[in-house]
Amino acid sequence: MTMSKIDEYIAKRSEKSPEFKKVVEQEKLATQAAYEVHKLRTKLGLSQRDFATLVGKPQSTISRIETGEMNPSFQLLNEIGEKTNSTLEFKYVSSN
Repeated sequence: MTMSKIDEYIAKRSEKSPEFKKVVEQEKLATQAAYEVHKLRTKLGLSQRDFATLVGKPQSTISRIETGEMNPSFQLLNEIGEKTNSTLEFKYVSSN
């Protein structure tokens, strides 16, 4: 698979700057959390408000997670999983 120009830029800049690489990795986690929470909510057929009520969190929290404005803790993601009878899974993947 070929890399896009943005992927190439990120790879080159990450090689030169450990700080940049760290920020990119943190943003990947926030983006993945946003995607997974949104996917779970839509799978359940719920609005943000109804989903928030189900999981016992403010609607604003769900919105901030889904827009990537908030980097949720594993504890928060696990609480969402418990309230929706879902299991939180994550794994380490070699970056080599």
